[in-house]
Amino acid sequence: MKQNFKSLTVYKKAFALAMEIFEMSKGFPKDEMFGLTMQIRKASRSVCANLGEGYRKRQYEAHFISKVSDADMENSETQVWLDFALACKYISKAL
Repeated sequence: MKQNFKSLTVYKKAFALAMEIFEMSKGFPKDEMFGLTMQIRKASRSVCANLGEGYRKRQYEAHFISKVSDADMENSETQVWLDFALACKYISKAL
């Protein structure tokens, strides 16, 4: 079986978290749809996208490192949005 980025543990965990965030954010107020809701969904999904892109370019070390760095950046952004969701009491605990 040919291995791809979807078999990576880090990708599986990032995808599961992005889906958990999607489900959780369904309960956010409607007036947050184009603010916090979209931002947190986009950032969490971008972690997965950058991991996939980096995997495809892994033979080019600089590009691979750049994409892994981008995934880490998006993960940090996701945490910031989760902090806002917690502070606004849209969620009851940090993920």
